[in-house]
Amino acid sequence: MTDSSAGLTSLPDEPATPVEAPADASDLHPGWKRKAAFFLTGQTVSLFGSMLVQYAVMWHITLETKSGVALALAAVFGFLPQAIVSIFGGVWADRVNRKLLIIGADLAIAASTLVLALLMLSGVGDLWIIFAALAVRSTGAGIQMPAVAALIPQITPTSQLMRINGLFGSIQSGMALLAPAVAAFLYANFSLVSIFFIDVVTAVIGVSLLAVIAVPTIVRASGERPGYFVDLVEGVRYIAHHAFVRWLLVLFAIIFLLAVAPSYLTPLMVARTFGDEVWKLSALEIAFSVGMVLGGIVVGVWGAKTNKVIMLVASSLGFGALSIALGLSTNLWVFFSFMFLVGLLVPFFSTPSWTLLQERVEPERQGRVFGFVGIVMAVSMPIGMVVFGPLADVVSVQLLLVIAGIVTFIVVGIAVLVPSGRSAMRAIRE
Repeated sequence: MTDSSAGLTSLPDEPATPVEAPADASDLHPGWKRKAAFFLTGQTVSLFGSMLVQYAVMWHITLETKSGVALALAAVFGFLPQAIVSIFGGVWADRVNRKLLIIGADLAIAASTLVLALLMLSGVGDLWIIFAALAVRSTGAGIQMPAVAALIPQITPTSQLMRINGLFGSIQSGMALLAPAVAAFLYANFSLVSIFFIDVVTAVIGVSLLAVIAVPTIVRASGERPGYFVDLVEGVRYIAHHAFVRWLLVLFAIIFLLAVAPSYLTPLMVARTFGDEVWKLSALEIAFSVGMVLGGIVVGVWGAKTNKVIMLVASSLGFGALSIALGLSTNLWVFFSFMFLVGLLVPFFSTPSWTLLQERVEPERQGRVFGFVGIVMAVSMPIGMVVFGPLADVVSVQLLLVIAGIVTFIVVGIAVLVPSGRSAMRAIRE
């Protein structure tokens, strides 16, 4: 068992006879630590294989074509299907067993990767085949993401959601730190096909660990089972009329447009301002990833004791301040330090927002809500890059970062002060 399971099994047991009744009946989940340990371990193994493929394919296309158009097409095939499918994946996650949905998507992704590996072994390596495999993998991710997010509160007590989400985020950050190094070693010493086979094996391991967990299908409170499109429309109406969900989706879009997208230009700033040595670009990514790992650990251990709304708003404003600081940096190591802090803040935004949705949205609607969250995340960042990317060829990245930081302060302030923002936060403040 990996470190994730060790961390879970070390958590104190819930008291057998509490003095007061728990706030939520889910706090009485029997065997939740074992389920969470198996689930997180399986997701970690599967995620590792997926990240190996992600990096290796991008490097392969870069080295084989040296074409910006090819890389742009790879990004389109790798992300657009997820954005489109997420809304439908969310509906499926509320209608069928979420465990089976995740397993089915994982197996479909593994099958597409296996077919691609066999084709390449036989000498067929056309770009369109790689793009097709990327599209299948992206489609599977659009199905998986809402189901994974909605399954976690099914197997985890409400009081432990912040801890589990923080741990999951830390694991994902750790994989983002480890996978590029392993992928580079495998790609340089073996082949792209060998990485594909590793991904198939990790997917099978992940599916096997998830298969042993008992996860019931969600039963609607009303007992009714409306048609698919009725479910879809009802989900849209629910989000439109739920003050907090609507407010949080807007905040997600703001942060991804004004903070995440400009941060993708930081390698360009390093190359232009401090030099284009490879180690400097690697150090930048390492600083960010280490910050995310440590932030996830901090949130997982101590986050449950902090007001989630305050954490959410404070981290949003922190992104604005750090964007300005990055833009004003004139020393490379100071720049790396600020990038580390950006990574450190990410779990302070993502974990409480994820947890609040899991706590506040009814179980039978969580799949659809997280499907829309996935759409916002998948669409907002590319839109931001469409704006900031061309501007970076006209003005300095430093100026763009400073402007993005200032606008983040203004927009987040407005989001907090408008009546809908105040009422949303007042309704969920603990």
